[in-house]
Order: sequence, then structure tokens, then C-alpha cells
Amino acid sequence: MLRLSPLALLLATTPVLAQEINVYSHRQPELIQPLVDAFTKETGITVNVAFVDKGMAERLVAEGDRSPADLVLTVDIARLMQIVDADVTQAVQSDVLDANIPAALRDPNDHWFGLTSRARVVYASKDRVKPGEITTYEDLASDKWKGRLCTRSGLHDYNIALLGAIIVHHDEAYATKWAEGLKANLAKKPDGGDRDQAKAIAAGECDIALGNTYYMGQMLADPEQKAWADAVSIVYPTFESGGTHLNISGVAMTKSAPNRENALKFMEWLTSDEAQKIYAETNYEFPVKPGVERSELVKSWGEFTPDTTPLAAIAAARATALKIMETVDFDG
Repeated sequence: MLRLSPLALLLATTPVLAQEINVYSHRQPELIQPLVDAFTKETGITVNVAFVDKGMAERLVAEGDRSPADLVLTVDIARLMQIVDADVTQAVQSDVLDANIPAALRDPNDHWFGLTSRARVVYASKDRVKPGEITTYEDLASDKWKGRLCTRSGLHDYNIALLGAIIVHHDEAYATKWAEGLKANLAKKPDGGDRDQAKAIAAGECDIALGNTYYMGQMLADPEQKAWADAVSIVYPTFESGGTHLNISGVAMTKSAPNRENALKFMEWLTSDEAQKIYAETNYEFPVKPGVERSELVKSWGEFTPDTTPLAAIAAARATALKIMETVDFDG
């Protein structure tokens, strides 16, 4: 039986007011609260947020037309597509969203929109990896890294998306060999999260690891983890025929959306200069709106050329990427 969180139950049983919207969010409340507060202060519209860690698509399907949710906020293109594929979202036409979000970071059918981006990069030991030694994602499968690589599970959405991008840039056969090479280079069995990989490098267990950029900011802000971040540098690899792989946090409007007009206002506001700056400063992510600068800390990690492969194409390769990781038994 589907069980709703206390807040979701409250949303489902409370009469909908004219000046409010309801959001189901994969993102922890503290990460988006500064945005919620700023939007409410500017517009007077209350934003009720229910944190939904797992099963968001299933919940929306179960609630159907009775769902109180207007919007979903989530990380990773795969999670967005799971919700869209469940047929619980609606297309949104907005000149503001089209102008503020690059085409590669939004759905060509207008069901999902990127709000921030982050790069899938390499954490490299400052002591054991020379500057310029890593240049491409393809090179990570080279045997020169044998026994030197750490990563979280190959089945995690972040790594599946990266493998999906490898498929798009090459083909399934190449991606299979690349995944095999990556597995052969592992220093230890995949486990933990991205921050655990930096910790492993600091402990000398491996020399390089796959990780998302924003985790570096989170580690530097945590006194207990700062030493892990200080032990590594961020390297922005590129594909041989492209740039650095990006993923997104994004938003979609539910099919039921009882407060559609206000929900659209919030979506558009999230791509404004003000909101994009809050995202950049609070979450150590990259603004999607052209012209909005990254935070000073994030800029200190260096410049890079983003890959322009549409995320929709990468999402379409997800099933193949998952099959490859299972076939090569990456986590085994």
C-alpha cells in the first residue's frame, strides 16, 4: 500500500488556496528553502514542499487527478524522465523558459526543464596525478589507470547518464568496451557516494575518481570532510568529440496541477537572475541561464567547455547503458 508522508497527507486533505503551490521534491528542503523564501517574499505566493526521497512517480500515479502536487523538483535527467514516462506531467509552453534555458537542457516536448547543471568530473590526487595527465573520459578506460580508479556504483543514475553519453558519442559496442576498461581499472569494489571517493583518494586507496562538481563545495563547507577535498583537484575531462558531461536538476509540472498559473510563475522565476544566483551560491551548481555567473568558489575550480549533447538523447540511451553495466557486472 502506498503511504504518504505527513506533509503529503496534509497537502492532500487541505483545501487548495488561490495563492499557493504544492511541490514534491527529491531535493532536501534545506537546499531549496532559500529559493522558496525569496519567491514568496517577492510574489506573496506560498510554496508548500513535500520531500519525496523515493517513489515519486509511483505516488503521482496512485494519486492521479486528486494529486495536490503542482510541480516536481528532482535531480538527474533519469529521474525526470521516469516521472515524464509515467504520464503524470504536462507540457508547458513558456517564452521565458525557452529564452532562459538552453535547448540541450530542456525537453523538446516541453515536459521538463533544467534549472541548474553540474559536471561529472574527475577528482584527482594532488600528489599522485600530474596536471594534464587526464584529458578525456575515453582515456579513463586506459590500462595506465589500472588499480587507480574509485567510483560509486556503476548502476547509480550519475554513472548511467555518463555511460549514456558515451553511447551517444560512440556506440553501444564502444561503450561496452569502455565500461569493461573502467571496471578493470578499479582499485576497489564500487561503493559509497561521490564524497566517499574523495575520502578514498585522501587515504591513498586510489588516485582518481568520478564525482560531481557540487560535492566539492559540500566537502569544503564541512570541517570533517574538508581534508578530503583538499587532497584532490577537479579535472574537467571532455569527450573526444565534445565537451564536459553535464547533468541537471530540473522541474516538471504535474498533469493534475491544481494551481497551474502560480506554478508556472514559480517555474519561470526559478530561471530568473535572482534565483539562478541563489542556486549558484547555495548549492555550488552551475546556473543554466546564460550570463549568470557561477559562485566565486565554483569559478575557482577552473573553466571548461560544456558538452552540447541534448540530455534528451542521453536519457534515451539509459536502458542500453543500464544493460551494459549489468552485462559487464560492473559492481561485482
